[in-house]
Amino acid sequence: MHKKRFVKDSPLDSTESAGMDAENYMENGGNTAQTENIHESDAQNEPQDIPASMADESQKSAELERKLAELTDQYMRKTADFENFRKRIVKEKQDAIEFANQSLLLDLIVTLDDLERAVNAAGASAKTEADFDSLCEGVSMIEKRLINQLGNKWGLKRFDSAGTPFDPERHEALFMEKSPDVSEPTVKEDFAKGYTLKDRVVRTAKVKVAMPETETGNTNENGN
Repeated sequence: MHKKRFVKDSPLDSTESAGMDAENYMENGGNTAQTENIHESDAQNEPQDIPASMADESQKSAELERKLAELTDQYMRKTADFENFRKRIVKEKQDAIEFANQSLLLDLIVTLDDLERAVNAAGASAKTEADFDSLCEGVSMIEKRLINQLGNKWGLKRFDSAGTPFDPERHEALFMEKSPDVSEPTVKEDFAKGYTLKDRVVRTAKVKVAMPETETGNTNENGN
């Protein structure tokens, strides 16, 4: 039979084992520190989500502000257009009210013309016949009363044109004659008076116009 031999570990073997354990420990510790350093480095190299999110929010805010400014501008334009439309409607309505009786007043103008002619005829006859004095006075009173009523209540006023410069907006020239007494076209005589309704001419005056004489002579000076 062979005897088992028990060999006691030598101090050297223990030392080597301890050294290996220390190396393993240091190696493991070193690996742990290295791993932590790697994680920290990775964390530093990771993209920053917070700044990117803030950039997106800033871009969205700028876009919203641009849209708000655009909508505000559109609103202001629409408001201005509506205000102009409202003013135009109010003016048209006011004009319709003020000039609603224009046709009626134009018919009354014809009556005024007849009264004026009657007054003039009665005045001419009264110079020789006293019987026409009362007629002339009565017709004249009717004319004045009607004119005052139409002017004060309805805004219809008669204007005289004799001696004033000719204005095609206010006068209708029925006759024209040359005159050395004027330097510009001038109304010489009224055949029918003109009328305004609230400062608007509703009937032009029918007039005779005096025209300045055309200068003669010295017309060919450029040919000398």
